[in-house]
Amino acid sequence: MQTELQKLWQPMTHPGTVQADPPKAIKAAEGVFITDTNDHTVLDAVGGLWNVNLGYSCQPIKDAIIQQLQDMPYYSSFRGVTTDTTLELSRVLTDWFGEEKMARAFFTSGGSDSVETALRLARQYHKVRGDKDRYKFISLKKGYHGTHFGGASVNGNGKFRRNYEPYLPGCFHISCPWTYRNPFDEDDPARLAQLCAQQLEDEIVSESADTIAAFIMEPVLGAGGVIVPHSSFMPMVRDICDRHGILLIADEVITAFGRTGAWTGSRLWDVRPDMMCTAKAITNGYFPFGATMIGEGLVDAFESNKDGAGEINHGYTYSGHPVGAAAALATLTQLKTTDVANNAGARGKELGEGLARLKEKHRWIGDARGIGLMHALELVSDLDTKKALDKKSMAVVGEAIYENGVMVRISGNNVILSPALILTDEHVQRIVDAIDAGLDALTQQA
Repeated sequence: MQTELQKLWQPMTHPGTVQADPPKAIKAAEGVFITDTNDHTVLDAVGGLWNVNLGYSCQPIKDAIIQQLQDMPYYSSFRGVTTDTTLELSRVLTDWFGEEKMARAFFTSGGSDSVETALRLARQYHKVRGDKDRYKFISLKKGYHGTHFGGASVNGNGKFRRNYEPYLPGCFHISCPWTYRNPFDEDDPARLAQLCAQQLEDEIVSESADTIAAFIMEPVLGAGGVIVPHSSFMPMVRDICDRHGILLIADEVITAFGRTGAWTGSRLWDVRPDMMCTAKAITNGYFPFGATMIGEGLVDAFESNKDGAGEINHGYTYSGHPVGAAAALATLTQLKTTDVANNAGARGKELGEGLARLKEKHRWIGDARGIGLMHALELVSDLDTKKALDKKSMAVVGEAIYENGVMVRISGNNVILSPALILTDEHVQRIVDAIDAGLDALTQQA
């Protein structure tokens, strides 16, 4: 197995590290637990990768996949054809996102595809309407929008940009409402939200509003370190976009389908975006699939177009894949039946309280933040200077947590938690206890 692993180049990993330190190979999963090839079983507090909201043992989804494979494993959804399963899912999803006024679904193979689709359609929408100068995008620093050149261009973290620049022209970033670290030295979340919104307005004026296609944001920032904006921020952004004729794209790849404690992140803040990017939990992680949801305003502009500017010359071989669509239909049924959004809210509150207690105990925790079942601990070597904990120390913490029965995600100096939404209070305590042990191991080493 060691030799086989050393032939693997992993996503988001320096290939040299695989040679020196091969990854853990996971061979089995059940419920909220995973087992590696050394027969070590741990609670998966990463939830696959933010996506296994219903855990690993959701049999109705597996059955739906098997049945669809038997009936018809694949057919295209390009011009003139599609599948009955794909059509049914489009109907179900527009109902699911009815509160956000989403009226159409464009299917993709995953989150990066969904973002790419939204960015393209945003530019095209303005061309359809005659605003052909509107091509620019604004987004948040620390925001994460995938790995395609479009999504990576609006990413707000240099870590995901530096090695692949130059990116698309016309992409600009403003400060995100992150109370722990921000250029305004402001720790009041409401005031910080206002300052960031003012910065957005200033950027729009500086670039000229009639050149800007869209503002894209995660309702709660995920990969950037689980940054939860004040409740006033996204509504202010919506208002600013409306006043300047700019589309608002909600990147809900992580936040859709219950993770925040609401069924969508936008709904959490009572906002209706113009488009929504979804993926991850749409099939519970059991099949690569995504959907860009199109709001009512865009639908009319495209479908009433007569000169060909509205023709969508964009799509993927696996757009609307019938097996993925079947998995998504079964997933949505299970989500609704189990009402995991409420459980995410309740268990998330318990998890947040547990992490707050750890913050009082351990000098390494600079910040503990989160909402629903997406949380992060930001670890520092000095509480006063907020100096980020070094990579080697973070590895010590992560490994000790794993040895104590829990898988977490180490990202920079953050311990990120995104467990399945079927978590119980006993599971929450196990996560807190394992992190406690991991931080104790760091203290002992220091």
